[in-house]
Amino acid sequence: MNDRRLDVTVLGDEGSIRLDRVLAVRSPELSRSRLKALILAGQVTIGDTPVRDPAYHVNAGDTITIDVPPSVAPEPEGEDIALDIVFEDDDIVIINKPKGLVVHPAAGHETGTLVNALIAHCGATLSGIGGVRRPGIVHRLDKDTTGLMVVAKNDAAHKSLTEQFADHGRTNEMRRGYMAFVWGVPKRLTGTVDAPIDRHPHAREKMAVRDTGRQAVTHWEVTETFNDRHGKPVASLLACRLETGRTHQIRVHMGHIGHPLMGDSVYGPHFKTKANALGPLSRPALSDLGRQALHAYMLTLEHPRSGEILEWLSDLPADLALLRDRLRATE
Repeated sequence: MNDRRLDVTVLGDEGSIRLDRVLAVRSPELSRSRLKALILAGQVTIGDTPVRDPAYHVNAGDTITIDVPPSVAPEPEGEDIALDIVFEDDDIVIINKPKGLVVHPAAGHETGTLVNALIAHCGATLSGIGGVRRPGIVHRLDKDTTGLMVVAKNDAAHKSLTEQFADHGRTNEMRRGYMAFVWGVPKRLTGTVDAPIDRHPHAREKMAVRDTGRQAVTHWEVTETFNDRHGKPVASLLACRLETGRTHQIRVHMGHIGHPLMGDSVYGPHFKTKANALGPLSRPALSDLGRQALHAYMLTLEHPRSGEILEWLSDLPADLALLRDRLRATE
């Protein structure tokens, strides 16, 4: 079904009434929750201006336009998307995820996700315990974060992996390691960030360190440092290990200690001066990166059936390897 466009003109006796209440009366075919979601998504406009506040007060004579996207299937379908499979047996699949691949369907990404690819690859064997929208998914990587992920192929494997990820190596052997290119050089070679993470109070698409958040712990170690074209330290390559698994954890924590990830437009956009100090080879490598410089390079876990401790390593992808080589060249 194609997009629908609904036009509602505010009558004289409806002036100075909340937007969501006017629409609830004038568009009864849409539920209140659906209308709220459309407002928050910017699908409701007055004139040519999106109005994202359900409590916005309309005026008599206003023409409100509602763009209603087509309905989607409640369950994702399989799609023929190439996967870099590092390991696979009857219980698990280890994927080396490329940049740009969304893990599971969500608003704005209903198709072309890792889940769509897994459904096509695994068929009916894929675990359903994660729900129809996230079958087999135990953990996630951000869209533009590359590296190793494990997927459960049956419910027993999903249960075992979920328990391991909840424990995060406190009492078991599960480990997740990331390579992160960050701005600046920490004063120490190793450190730990123990700071709770919650939704950002104003930008809902972001996370932030907040006292109201859930515990989040990231261990880091400097593995290499890089100088700018003047010979001064400008960036570092850190090996990070997660003790918890919060959304955007490494990106938030590194920004919190003053060393945001290179290329991170969400948590580290204020480092243009440092970027200008990079050498003539490094600057275009960073500009062409187009994403946060973060790669999940190591995954260790207990096999859910055999109990064997297994470990996988993933080299830096081509874009990050190029960034590293170009940063080295400025030294």
